[in-house]
Amino acid sequence: MAGFNGLHEMVVGEFLISPMLVYALVALLAAGLIRSLLHRLLANHELWFEAWFDISLFIICLAAVVALVT
Repeated sequence: MAGFNGLHEMVVGEFLISPMLVYALVALLAAGLIRSLLHRLLANHELWFEAWFDISLFIICLAAVVALVT
């Protein structure tokens, strides 16, 4: 084994699963956890652009997961 590269497909049964699918699911869970914590800390204040905040938080979490794994 020359080194670990976290971007190879994983074999599950007869299927090849893209690692980005797993990373996206982990990032989605992390973003949901962070979002719920922020809503509790901010006492449920309204965000002006809630959808933009959710997408941005997901992208940040996805980048962090990929950076940690690779």
